[in-house]
Amino acid sequence: MGERLTPGDAAPDFTLPDDTGAQVTLSDLRGKRVIVYFYPAAMTPGCTKQACDFSDSLEALRAADTEVVGISPDSPDKLARFRERDGLTITLLSDADKSVMTAWGAYGEKKLYGKVVEGVIRSTIVVGPDGVVTHAQYNVKATGHVARIRRDLGIE
Repeated sequence: MGERLTPGDAAPDFTLPDDTGAQVTLSDLRGKRVIVYFYPAAMTPGCTKQACDFSDSLEALRAADTEVVGISPDSPDKLARFRERDGLTITLLSDADKSVMTAWGAYGEKKLYGKVVEGVIRSTIVVGPDGVVTHAQYNVKATGHVARIRRDLGIE
């Protein structure tokens, strides 16, 4: 498992394919605040709730010069189906080999129904316009999380 990021850390750069296959690079978003969130699997109940909450908040977030990037190990094709099925407007990226998740501390051992398993740790990291981490939250709950991050960032 990679080290968990903490405020003040430089956010590791990455380039990943989105749901259309286009490459998205984190450093290309410099100058804006970026919410990078990691989720286990598209089209599951918790991940759908979280993605829909971020999509519903995207207009307010963008008004505050903030972008949202959701990352999962799903293929671009599955992400495209997820976007279409749920009308998602956020950027969805595929980290099939989990290298970005690992570098960001969002992949490793976690408890699932009382058992220790290896997998995606639902996490949200906020990267400032300068590429430095301002907030890092691991093992977050899908429900209510977007409202909390908006409060933390002072975005109504």
